[in-house]
Amino acid sequence: MIASSPSAPVAWKAERSARPKAGAPMMPEPDARQRLLLQAATCHERARKAAHDGDLEASARAILEGLDCERRAGGLGPQVLQLIKPRS
Repeated sequence: MIASSPSAPVAWKAERSARPKAGAPMMPEPDARQRLLLQAATCHERARKAAHDGDLEASARAILEGLDCERRAGGLGPQVLQLIKPRS
Protein backbone atom coordinates (compact mmCIF):
# COMPACT_ATOMS: atom_id res chain seq x y z
CA MET A 1 0.00 0.00 0.00
CA ILE A 2 1.40 3.40 -0.93
CA ALA A 3 0.44 6.51 1.03
CA SER A 4 1.69 9.91 0.02
CA SER A 5 0.83 13.57 0.33
CA PRO A 6 2.71 16.70 -0.75
CA SER A 7 4.29 17.22 2.69
CA ALA A 8 4.65 13.59 3.85
CA PRO A 9 7.33 11.13 2.72
CA VAL A 10 6.24 8.14 0.68
CA ALA A 11 5.64 5.02 2.79
CA TRP A 12 5.56 1.56 1.32
CA LYS A 13 4.30 -1.52 3.09
CA ALA A 14 5.19 -4.87 1.56
CA GLU A 15 2.56 -7.55 1.83
CA ARG A 16 3.73 -10.96 3.00
CA SER A 17 3.86 -13.62 0.36
CA ALA A 18 2.50 -17.12 0.84
CA ARG A 19 5.86 -18.65 -0.13
CA PRO A 20 7.94 -20.17 2.65
CA LYS A 21 11.30 -18.63 3.41
CA ALA A 22 14.44 -20.19 2.01
CA GLY A 23 15.61 -22.99 4.25
CA ALA A 24 12.16 -23.51 5.76
CA PRO A 25 11.18 -27.20 5.62
CA MET A 26 8.47 -27.94 3.10
CA MET A 27 6.08 -30.83 3.50
CA PRO A 28 5.62 -32.44 0.08
CA GLU A 29 2.24 -33.67 -0.96
CA PRO A 30 1.89 -37.45 -0.47
CA ASP A 31 1.96 -38.40 -4.14
CA ALA A 32 4.47 -35.79 -5.32
CA ARG A 33 7.22 -38.41 -5.67
CA GLN A 34 5.03 -40.70 -7.77
CA ARG A 35 3.94 -37.75 -9.91
CA LEU A 36 7.56 -36.77 -10.58
CA LEU A 37 8.56 -40.35 -11.41
CA LEU A 38 5.64 -40.63 -13.84
CA GLN A 39 6.64 -37.33 -15.43
CA ALA A 40 10.23 -38.62 -15.75
CA ALA A 41 9.01 -41.80 -17.48
CA THR A 42 6.93 -39.68 -19.86
CA CYS A 43 9.97 -37.52 -20.66
CA HIS A 44 12.14 -40.57 -21.33
CA GLU A 45 9.50 -42.02 -23.66
CA ARG A 46 9.28 -38.68 -25.49
CA ALA A 47 13.10 -38.70 -25.78
CA ARG A 48 13.06 -42.21 -27.24
CA LYS A 49 10.49 -41.21 -29.87
CA ALA A 50 12.36 -38.01 -30.75
CA ALA A 51 15.63 -39.95 -31.15
CA HIS A 52 13.88 -42.54 -33.31
CA ASP A 53 12.57 -39.70 -35.51
CA GLY A 54 16.08 -38.22 -35.76
CA ASP A 55 15.44 -35.10 -33.66
CA LEU A 56 18.45 -35.41 -31.38
CA GLU A 57 18.10 -31.92 -29.91
CA ALA A 58 14.53 -32.58 -28.73
CA SER A 59 15.63 -35.98 -27.47
CA ALA A 60 18.44 -34.45 -25.43
CA ARG A 61 16.10 -31.84 -23.94
CA ALA A 62 13.60 -34.54 -22.95
CA ILE A 63 16.35 -36.67 -21.38
CA LEU A 64 17.56 -33.73 -19.29
CA GLU A 65 14.00 -32.93 -18.22
CA GLY A 66 13.46 -36.56 -17.20
CA LEU A 67 16.70 -36.66 -15.23
CA ASP A 68 15.69 -33.46 -13.44
CA CYS A 69 12.36 -35.03 -12.46
CA GLU A 70 14.17 -38.10 -11.13
CA ARG A 71 16.56 -35.90 -9.13
CA ARG A 72 13.68 -33.93 -7.60
CA ALA A 73 11.78 -37.15 -6.79
CA GLY A 74 14.83 -38.50 -4.99
CA GLY A 75 14.91 -35.45 -2.74
CA LEU A 76 11.34 -35.88 -1.52
CA GLY A 77 10.39 -37.74 1.60
CA PRO A 78 11.97 -37.87 5.02
CA GLN A 79 15.57 -36.80 5.23
CA VAL A 80 17.66 -38.97 7.55
CA LEU A 81 21.04 -37.48 8.34
CA GLN A 82 23.56 -38.01 11.11
CA LEU A 83 21.58 -40.68 12.94
CA ILE A 84 24.47 -43.11 13.15
CA LYS A 85 27.31 -41.72 15.21
CA PRO A 86 30.79 -43.19 14.86
CA ARG A 87 32.34 -44.86 17.88
CA SER A 88 35.02 -42.84 19.62
